[in-house]
Amino acid sequence: MLKLRNSVFLLLAAGVLSACSLAPKYERPAAPVATAFPEEPFPASKPGGVSAETGWRDFFHDPRLQLLVESALVNNRDLRIAALRIEEARAQYNVVAADLLPNLSAATGGSRGRTSAATSPLGRSAVSTAYQVGLNLAAFELDFFGRVRSLNEAALSQYLATEEAQRAAQISLVAEVAKAYLAERAFAEQQELAQRTLKARETGFKLAQQRFEVGASSALDLRQNEVLVQTARASLATLVRQRAQAQNALAVLAGRPFAELPPARTLSEQNIVAELPAGLPSDLLARRPDIRASEQQLIASNANIGAARAAFFPRISLTAGIGSASTDLGDLFEAGTRTWSFVPQLVLPIFDAGRNRSNLTLAEVRNNIAVANYEKTIQVAFREVSDALVARGAIDEQIDAQRRVLEAQADRLKLAELRYQNGVASSLDVLDAQRELFSAEQTLVQARLLRLTNAVDLYRSLGGGLNEKATP
Repeated sequence: MLKLRNSVFLLLAAGVLSACSLAPKYERPAAPVATAFPEEPFPASKPGGVSAETGWRDFFHDPRLQLLVESALVNNRDLRIAALRIEEARAQYNVVAADLLPNLSAATGGSRGRTSAATSPLGRSAVSTAYQVGLNLAAFELDFFGRVRSLNEAALSQYLATEEAQRAAQISLVAEVAKAYLAERAFAEQQELAQRTLKARETGFKLAQQRFEVGASSALDLRQNEVLVQTARASLATLVRQRAQAQNALAVLAGRPFAELPPARTLSEQNIVAELPAGLPSDLLARRPDIRASEQQLIASNANIGAARAAFFPRISLTAGIGSASTDLGDLFEAGTRTWSFVPQLVLPIFDAGRNRSNLTLAEVRNNIAVANYEKTIQVAFREVSDALVARGAIDEQIDAQRRVLEAQADRLKLAELRYQNGVASSLDVLDAQRELFSAEQTLVQARLLRLTNAVDLYRSLGGGLNEKATP
């Protein structure tokens, strides 16, 4: 009995310790991007001390926005699903990892049966009773060729990829909440401008009616004023709808409605620093969780090749048991009732109609797909950073030019009104100046929103926002 137990333990140790891996040696593919980001056509100002490692609370200073982000990280359903995916992947990994160790089970049972006289060697019927109790080892595979170990490595990489995907979802969620909030603030400012414009145009329309009634102006002037009033009404209605829809989208991202929120800030008060340092393209490999997740998927597919290769080699498994058996329950643990069994099994594939070869080809093709996905993820990340870098200086130029346009349009309106009052210009000049001023005001708000969303995009594309999480 001692010899049997020692033999089983020796075989188990050999199977665990001597397992080799047939998986290809993993080498990270070269990044298919340039070694430096493209130069900015309009260089931005020097960095303001904010990096991609800065937590989102330090990046977004608006208390209202901070509360929305905090709520989203706790209550957003997409992020909750991503967290549950981690639990799913962890459980799957634990299931696969269990195959690395032997599974022992205790079993007890009994049987009772009658043998007929026709089949009994003694020529008479008999009733037999048997009881068993023991400890069993069921089909434990000795992983000499690393099949189980490769599957375990693939499951671990899948679990790590799921964790990285959850981090990527968190960064994207923070960015989406910020952009939705900024869009709502832009609609609010544009709505306020439209309300002021509508009020001013309604006043002008009343004056035009009075002038028309006394014969001081033509019907054309009256209708031009009416067109401006109705245009302002239509613009206001559109902005009211867009702002309400933006608020609804923000509530969905935050995961719950809010009865009260801190006072809102205007776009010019957001104080979001756009001058983030870009670093080097190689830094993205360490910063961006979506790239790290893609690499873990690649490692998993590489390990699956090892499992597919191991299927060509013999598979050795052990089944063993030790216990007691007796025809009398009271004598089950008495001397002479001990039993044992030892059933090693070796399975060597000879003919499988090309199944193993096809599985290996499938694993290799999937690995090539994983390489392509990894390279594509890097290219997309590089483009996102490049686009944000190229845009930030150009947007500053755009805002400066649009501000000057607004100032010029305001001066133009004053001059047109003065000329109209002195009888030098017609009312059409004043109406046209009013229309162009309103358009310039709306465009400036949109340009400011574009600068802020560009800063958020750059922050997200550089992998920022992971250093701070919500407090459950």
